[in-house]
Amino acid sequence: MSGEATTADATLDCIIHNAHRIELKGESMCKKEKLTTLTDSEKAETIAP
Repeated sequence: MSGEATTADATLDCIIHNAHRIELKGESMCKKEKLTTLTDSEKAETIAP
């Protein structure tokens, strides 16, 4: 089982070190989609400070 962890670590190292970071602006589509599925009372709880 420890061999699997080592392989996973090595794989993630390769992915992370060869990755590009892209910063996006604007509202999250996930957050926007979640708000459309909430009830009015849930929206008030989510948005209220």
